[in-house]
Amino acid sequence: MPIEEAFKTLWALVATYALSAIGGIAILIAGWLIAGWASRTTERVLGRVPRIDGTLVGFLASVVRYGVLALVGVAVLNQFGVQTASIIAIFGATGLAIGLALQGTLSHLASGAMLLLFRPFTIGDLVQLGSHRGHVRELNMFTTHLDTLDNVRVILPNGKVWGDIIQNLSTNPRLRVAASCVVPWTQDLEKARAAVLKAAAETPGMAADAAPTVSVTVMDAAGATLRVEAWAEPAQADRATEALGWQIARAVDALRRDAAGRAA
Repeated sequence: MPIEEAFKTLWALVATYALSAIGGIAILIAGWLIAGWASRTTERVLGRVPRIDGTLVGFLASVVRYGVLALVGVAVLNQFGVQTASIIAIFGATGLAIGLALQGTLSHLASGAMLLLFRPFTIGDLVQLGSHRGHVRELNMFTTHLDTLDNVRVILPNGKVWGDIIQNLSTNPRLRVAASCVVPWTQDLEKARAAVLKAAAETPGMAADAAPTVSVTVMDAAGATLRVEAWAEPAQADRATEALGWQIARAVDALRRDAAGRAA
């Protein structure tokens, strides 16, 4: 009977592939559990390393998870007798083509991993990245976000950040700020020096534990150019530089006015 022959054929297929199906399901379940365990273990172990950012930890944990699942998929196909060598070769060639097409994006990804691993700066730091200066607001696997001193959000690709000079202005507690002024030869240089030092010390935002200094940088027909250097906190450096310039300008102007009054 045709029906009996169909049942016999079906039963033969079930008998042939039943063990393979059961083994494939068992591999899937075990692989899923192992992938979750490996991901959690990776996240827990890397989370104890203080220099590794949380974003990088999550990314590496996901890589481990999907890597294990990929191996599980290959093992399941092999369980059913599928020749996985050709499939792996196809996936390898496809991955190579995708990698070549996205090499710029992948370079940003690799640079993001290096930035998150070595931590040349952290969120909130004042940094100079190439020609851009600002506070770091976000760092992910592909881009770095800065808020400039003009309150403009600048988004830089990580490949550019990692491949250029990085200046972290928040690492040290103080930054040197400077301003210059010209003292005419008609004025007393010693009085001018004392006046600008006093003005620098009284400038708001300057560090109290580091005294300002003054030096002569240029001497010409107009007079002596004095360079005043002081120290300020990184977050206040730009405002302190402007305030320092105004303070020493007023001090030199006061000396000029005093000299003019005595001459009159």
